[in-house]
Amino acid sequence: MHNLVYRNGRIVPLAEARLSPGQSGLLTGWGVFTTTRIYDGRPFAFERHWNRLRTDADHIRLPFEFTVEEVRAAVDEVLRANQVVSGSARVYFISNKAGFWHSDEALPVTDFLICTSDLPVFSRPASLAVQEHGRDTTHPLVNVKVTSWLHNVWSLEQAHRRGFDEVILLNQRGEVAECTSANVFRVGGSAIETPPLSAGCLPGVTREVLLEIGAEAGLPVKERTLTLKDLHTAEEVFITSTSREVLPVGRIEDHRVPREEGGVSGRVAQFFSNYVANYFAKSAANTRP
Repeated sequence: MHNLVYRNGRIVPLAEARLSPGQSGLLTGWGVFTTTRIYDGRPFAFERHWNRLRTDADHIRLPFEFTVEEVRAAVDEVLRANQVVSGSARVYFISNKAGFWHSDEALPVTDFLICTSDLPVFSRPASLAVQEHGRDTTHPLVNVKVTSWLHNVWSLEQAHRRGFDEVILLNQRGEVAECTSANVFRVGGSAIETPPLSAGCLPGVTREVLLEIGAEAGLPVKERTLTLKDLHTAEEVFITSTSREVLPVGRIEDHRVPREEGGVSGRVAQFFSNYVANYFAKSAANTRP
């Protein structure tokens, strides 16, 4: 994480960004967040992240009186302060008054935090462990990106201890839901498939983009309920996220996933890169006087 953070209208060093035990949502996980990728000092698909933040905040009844202009300006401010050219920015909104255990400190009802970081390095195909009962589709917050993230980081830590990069979370029906911080895709024949939201996955921004633009590249992406057998019989498997973009999978537990240089996942990755470039080209054109 970089040294300067944004909190409630101010840029402060990490050492001065005092957070209090009296901020009840901080300790209970009553908040929402998103992570946006930074290219050449600019956030990608910010409007998509904003729409999800608003939707998720409404879902958990988080007081949310912020505007898209205010939040985007704050993101730009902390990017300049930390001189971020390539990296990521994480935006948090956290309740300060949820429940009984909150203090009487002069705090806003909802804390607004932004921090930035360099990108992790993904230099090889991903290896994925498998965890049963990793998602419960009956949970009321199953598709909401909340700051109550213990299950995800705990599951990822167990996978790391076993030598895997990530972990596939199965739902209570044994269906593939997602990874702890990535969506899952399989390639079979002419089809690219990814689990539907009803399987328990989050609506990832990269996932959303691929569902929209795949057909334009002759690579239509469809939602379908998937099992481990579907992944084991796939011609290719890849995962997507803000930090990874499109990353091929080389192994699922003991199963070796076929890989082809320049295969479908490579074509998807290239088309997504083209989309990113076009996104910023259009944004620049729209801001010209």
